[in-house]
Amino acid sequence: QVQLVESGGGLVQAGGSLRVSCAASGRTFGSSAMGWFRQAPGREREFVAAISWSGGRIYYADSVKGRFTISRDNAKNTVYLQMNSLRSEDTAVYYCAARSLPVPGTEKYEYDYWGQGTQVTVSS
Repeated sequence: QVQLVESGGGLVQAGGSLRVSCAASGRTFGSSAMGWFRQAPGREREFVAAISWSGGRIYYADSVKGRFTISRDNAKNTVYLQMNSLRSEDTAVYYCAARSLPVPGTEKYEYDYWGQGTQVTVSS
């Protein structure tokens, strides 16, 4: 089992920055690929970014490429999502997810464990 707890969400103006974090506990964090997804009201949960266990393989959704950066600190069992140049369309609940494989995926079904989510609201 892996327990995931997100933090760092909040309200930010358009063009601003925010960093959300995900603290993991349970089975070996360092062997798990990690991902960030988001869900806006009335929409499906969508992929944002993912990172391999080593940090050597990273994927981004086209909508956030160049603005968001995913990273991880295996010593702290934590994964981060740095969000810059935020837009109103980035408003959503952001979820952290862990995969029982070291390579990242971009689909929801590829992840086995989920956090409770953290709200990010971008005001225009």
